[in-house]
Amino acid sequence: MRCPKCGSCDDKVIDTRPSDEGRTIRRRRECLYCSYRYSTIERIEGIQYKVVKKDGTREEFSRDKLLQGLSSACSKRPVSNDDLEKIVTDVENLLQEQHNGELPTQTIGEMVMDRLAVLDKVAYVRFASVYRDFADLSSFTREVEEIEKRGDT
Repeated sequence: MRCPKCGSCDDKVIDTRPSDEGRTIRRRRECLYCSYRYSTIERIEGIQYKVVKKDGTREEFSRDKLLQGLSSACSKRPVSNDDLEKIVTDVENLLQEQHNGELPTQTIGEMVMDRLAVLDKVAYVRFASVYRDFADLSSFTREVEEIEKRGDT
């Protein structure tokens, strides 16, 4: 590991804990050069999960890509990084449960939107506007009206 502060490769592990129900290991490290402390998360490298896109093509699941999309939807909103990590981890767990390691993007999108609807309505609408690719303003307005009908505002 390289220290994020000084770039040194010399560090020591101070603490190790399993997290995410044992699927990851969180390590607290200290740089031996500058004494900066930082955390790393290790995941088991294994099956490459796939997402099935609307057009039927398959693409490798990217945790970072989903996290980036969520971060954009939640920009300047009161949603923590831990909340976003939890959503992405939930998607990964669902992928692991699939016998073929594939999920349609529709299933992933709906799952993400369900969780965002609980966390933050504005983030939900932002994500839905990209995910559902609203064709016009009336589509967008219908989505907002649906949120209001459910009483989630």
